[in-house]
Amino acid sequence: MAEANEQQKETAVAVKTTPEFRSGDTVRVHYKIIEGDKTRIQPYEGVVISRRGEGVSKTFTVRKIGADGIGVERIFPLLSPNIEKIDVVKLGKSRRAKLFYLRGKVGKEALKVKEIKKDKVSK
Repeated sequence: MAEANEQQKETAVAVKTTPEFRSGDTVRVHYKIIEGDKTRIQPYEGVVISRRGEGVSKTFTVRKIGADGIGVERIFPLLSPNIEKIDVVKLGKSRRAKLFYLRGKVGKEALKVKEIKKDKVSK
């Protein structure tokens, strides 16, 4: 029984492909929301502040600045069937894997991560 679950997990990982992104990158996650009998897709854009886990249980945390400069964080399972697609909007350069220090920042300061130029990415 346990072997069957492991095989299902491995096939789920093999079937779904996700773009490469790291902490500091700005991503737009298109998340499927089910309300009653209706479904809609809601985009959520922000800075990736952490990635954790292995295999099927991988998750990533996205932080955006909402109304009045208040930070909002959301944790997404990487292989969730509710994630329609993930777009990498900007590549960021950070020297840390976890960017929890952004929680203490307010307003535009909370989004300051060095940006990688497109020319350097293509080389």
